[in-house]
Parts: sequence; C-alpha cells; structure tokens
Amino acid sequence: MLGAAAGAPPLARAAESAPAVSPDTARDGGAAGSRASAGAAQGALPASAAGPTAEPPRGAPAAEASPAAPEVRPGAALALPRDLGAHPDFRSEWWYVTGWLEDAGAGDAGAARADWGFQITFFRTRTDVAAGHPSRFAARQLLSAHVALSDPRAQRLRHDQRVARAGFGLAEASTADTDVVLRGWRLAREGPLGAHRYVAALESAAQGFGLALRFDATQPVLFQGVGGYSRKGPEPRHASYYLSEPQLAASGTLRLDGRTHAVRGRAWLDHEWSEALLHPDAVGWDWIGINLDDGGALTAFQLRRRDGSALWAGGSFRAAGGTPRAFAPGEVRFTPLRRWTSPATRASYPVHWRIETPAGRHEVRARFDAQELDGRASTGAVYWEGLSELLDGAGRRIGRGYLELTGYATALRL
Repeated sequence: MLGAAAGAPPLARAAESAPAVSPDTARDGGAAGSRASAGAAQGALPASAAGPTAEPPRGAPAAEASPAAPEVRPGAALALPRDLGAHPDFRSEWWYVTGWLEDAGAGDAGAARADWGFQITFFRTRTDVAAGHPSRFAARQLLSAHVALSDPRAQRLRHDQRVARAGFGLAEASTADTDVVLRGWRLAREGPLGAHRYVAALESAAQGFGLALRFDATQPVLFQGVGGYSRKGPEPRHASYYLSEPQLAASGTLRLDGRTHAVRGRAWLDHEWSEALLHPDAVGWDWIGINLDDGGALTAFQLRRRDGSALWAGGSFRAAGGTPRAFAPGEVRFTPLRRWTSPATRASYPVHWRIETPAGRHEVRARFDAQELDGRASTGAVYWEGLSELLDGAGRRIGRGYLELTGYATALRL
C-alpha cells in the first residue's frame, strides 16, 4: 500500500528551530541534483479514469510548501506524468518499488536459479518549518531513502538508508515527473507514457551490494481506490492519493559481495501522498502488493488499532487486461496464522496470513522470517518488509510480491 512509513526523521526533530548552517554543512554527502528531461505533451486526467491523457512540460524543481495545508479529496483530477512527481505541499509522500530477481545467467531454463527480493523506497516529508523562514538552509523538506536486499538462501536481509534536507544538489524531487535523487541514489521515469520505464541506481558499500535496475511498464497505471483517492479510515480526510504500477518487467545488474549478476524479474511500484493518513486510533498497517503469475495484480491492506483489530481495510484486484475492482472495508479480512519475534527489537510480526477479499481466499507467506528493517537513522520507523508468496486454497504458489507490517515495534507516526 504505502511503502515503509516515515516516522520522525532525525533531521525533522531539529527542523522546527532550523538554525542557519553553512553551505559546506549542507553539502555533506555530495550528490547530483534532479535531472528531469524534456518530454512529450499529454494532458489532464479525470479522477474516475483508469489511465492518462495529457502531459504538462517536464523539468520543474520541487516547490516550496504553501502556507495552507492541503487535503486529500475524492474526485480530484489527477494528471500524468505530473502526479508521478513530487507534491511538496503535502505532509508525506513516497515512491516505493519492490520485487523479485533471478540470476539471468545461471544454469538452464529448467534449473534452480538464485533469487532475491529487493525494496527501494524514497520518502519526502514536509516539516513544520514556516515557508517564510529567513534561512535558505532551513529544512522545510526532507528526503530519505531505504534500500534492502532479501536473500532467501542465506536467510539474510541487507539494508541501508540515507536522509538529507532538500536542496543544494544533495536531495531533489522533481514536481513534474518521477525523478528523485538523494546523495547519489536515484529513481527516475523515462520515455512516453504507456511505453515508459523507471531506472534505479543505488549502491551500498557498507552492506556489500548495489542495484542498477530498469523497470519496463507492461500494464497501465493502476489508480487505487476511486480514481486514485484511497481512504484509510472512518473519516474521509484520512486518505491518500495512491497510484500503482504492477507487473513491471525488471532487468539489470545486482552487485553482491564483489560479484556482479545479470538479473531479471518482476516489480511493483507504488506512489502515494497524503496530508493526514493515519487516524488517531491507528498504530500501523498490514499491506500486500502481489504480482500474480497469470498477469493479475492484488492489493490488500488494513489499518490496525492497538488491540490488533482492523480500523479500516481496502485494496483492489485487476485481472490481466482487465479493469480494477476496488474493495470496500468490510470485504477485506486479515487473519494471522504464524508470527516471528525479532531478536533485535522483540517485536512480534505475523509473517503468514490468511487474507480474504472479493478476489478469493488466499494465504500470504514470507519467504523467510528475518526481514525486519530498522529505519531509525532516517525515517524513524522500524518495520517488517519482506519478499513473500501468495498461495491458493490448495497451497500452490500463484503470485509473488511483498508483505509490509508497520506499527509492531512501536506505534507509527507520520
């Protein structure tokens, strides 16, 4: 649903006073700025439509936040690719790519291949620093990012994280299209809509891996909820604008412990932005995004209260070549079947679920348990994000994707 949550980033905790700093301090980390290129013209999209029409000029830099906080409203007209870019007036936003990869050069077609899962998430957060703050170094916008590699054979999750205030070439998010840069890590969209691709380049020397991947669109953008308005609670204001791109064809290279693998696989991209996503009674959420083996796409989520009961639920199903079917809150039910306790945080995560939706009754099972990510050095959140399989009633795998579990270590804050 949502990508890993942005909690209370370290920079945000000092942002309200925002003392002036020197340009040398602001430049720590040294990355290229946003590199949006010129694109073809396309136009505005009715909220009820399932695909794009026209496109404004590209290349606009991230804007300052407006004095009045915006609201997520049903019926808003979304436009592509503009709404694939940043929305700095809103409090929270993320671009989230997960998927699985196999070693494209290992063995015959019928032989067992090495496989991995990956997560790439860029977050943008509007802080409470006033738009009129006199210092141009004030942290009005923060960018953070997580990258993770799941290795089922080794039963190991490697992950890294970064955070910086927006600007100074360190951290940039274009408002015209997906083009997010953070201290050398980048995610950007290229090509005409419908025949486009995303490119991602992220290196983690500390964790011994790097990703240089391309994600080619094979299906139209999926507008979650009603025309992209995705409600997250009993009050309409607790909602997000939510776009997904399932069944992306992934290819590129994985560098792991000094060895480079040519890889291919499938990926899922979510882009979501909101002003007030979490209801006060919600402590976190459970979410799945599954690419079905037959080309379909299944999303399901629930927002949880402290006692574990569902406060709100939703999701969607789109058959290959079909139109999406959004789920009402009463149509989605999550039942935990098995839990795993993290030795690092003692948080207990349900890593095997029964999930009932109008698309059927399925089980979601983690490929391995230890896929907890500690993001306290960037977003402030500890969460579980893992490569998982979707099983049918007979226990057969019918899809692969990611399961996300937040609010189990501590209540989530956005």
